[in-house]
Amino acid sequence: MNVHFALAQLFPSLLRREPRAGEIREEEEREIPAGQPAGQAEGCTESAGDELRLPLALGVSVIVIVVVVVIVMIVIIVIVVRPATGHRARGTGECSGGGFVGRMHGARWFALRRVFVMRRIGGGQDRRRLSQERDGAAPSRGYGAAVILYFAETEQPVQEFFTARFPEHDLRFVAKLAEVGADAEIVSGFTDCEITEDFLETHGALRLIATCSTATDHIAVAACRARGITVCHVPAYGDTTVAEHTFALVLALSRRLRETMLTPTHRKFSYAAVRGFDLCGKTIGIIGAGHIGRRVAVLAQAFRMEVLACDVATSSPEAGMQFVPLDELLARAQIVTLHAPLTDATRHLINRETLAKCPRGVILINTARGGLIDTAALREALDSGQVGGAGLDVLEDERVLRAPASAIIAGEIVAKLQGEVDTREAHDAGRLAALQEVMLGDAILSKPNVVFTPHVAFNSVEAFHRLLETTAENIQAFVAGKPIHVVA
Repeated sequence: MNVHFALAQLFPSLLRREPRAGEIREEEEREIPAGQPAGQAEGCTESAGDELRLPLALGVSVIVIVVVVVIVMIVIIVIVVRPATGHRARGTGECSGGGFVGRMHGARWFALRRVFVMRRIGGGQDRRRLSQERDGAAPSRGYGAAVILYFAETEQPVQEFFTARFPEHDLRFVAKLAEVGADAEIVSGFTDCEITEDFLETHGALRLIATCSTATDHIAVAACRARGITVCHVPAYGDTTVAEHTFALVLALSRRLRETMLTPTHRKFSYAAVRGFDLCGKTIGIIGAGHIGRRVAVLAQAFRMEVLACDVATSSPEAGMQFVPLDELLARAQIVTLHAPLTDATRHLINRETLAKCPRGVILINTARGGLIDTAALREALDSGQVGGAGLDVLEDERVLRAPASAIIAGEIVAKLQGEVDTREAHDAGRLAALQEVMLGDAILSKPNVVFTPHVAFNSVEAFHRLLETTAENIQAFVAGKPIHVVA
């Protein structure tokens, strides 16, 4: 079936041409031969009419074909340029995703797609609306142009996550907080990024600090509030993760795993020297009964332990959990685990006086904040046997958790020699105190009855995904003019 016949069937009135005046007269003068059926005469007339309609039909056919070709080209362009096909893998120069797009050069393709999107929807406000509709967020009513976001001290997977999440904004990844430019409107980082008043002084364009953490003690929150800078955090993301890590440390100490591992290389093996104890029937004291503390209580009950809790914010009764004053908790608990935030009131909560109230040989666990424990007091208690073992994921100076003290001190000396500073600054009390803290931490971590991890209690696949998702949601909500999870 040809195109002309199909069009004739669908649009007969379109292809029918009205005869001219001369043709009407010729038609009227035409005589039908005698004896010829009327149908045959009509057939002759239709044949003549077909000849007259043919040019118009061919013209319409050409138009239809052109329209179809244009539609096909538009569909191909839309499919090739769609953002969901892949995202730029920063640092690799390639695009993730399969097919034609996935094989294109990353940086060039990202630039081409971005230009296309900008031209297609126009204006910064519409660009944000497109991205937010894709992510299921409300349309933005905040900025009129792309926002400058700095992410400090992030690894490659984190950079790839935020690059894919915010293609419409100006993202900049820096190795350390000191490299954040003065043009930063939003800054995001982990607890290693200490945002001080001095930092705020030199970053006048800053409008949001989106910390990738629950804790905010590394941020000058009061100064941010005074300057009108919003601070958002992640209220809950690793309850189960941190609670499980807490019990990993508890079990490592109760079964003396480090001592057992060191025995073959240090001395003759002895069962008595590495004999542990059961958790069943023991008393655990939880300081800080928030989301994580309550999850620890659930796991402790699974071990059939007696659970005591102390919290300044709540003392509501809960099944299997007895709230008591701090002094009573310290006096009764054989294992004490910390899950409180670091504030002026809780700094050095565990000190010489509080440790003296504990049973001799108490096990101390800290997966919260290093400043909750007085490092010097902990070392003395370990040396004397008042503390029988410590499980630490944090310290006051956490550098020693990730590098030898000798390397840290050497680095400080080199920095001092290379810096253009007054030599008298070498006697600065603050610098000497920091080095002393490093040496104390190193002395504690070298003990066989201490197990430690470098601040990774939160670091599970599931918890880390929730952490990044919530941080991205905090940024999106702020840009949309409806900030969430606001601390200041």
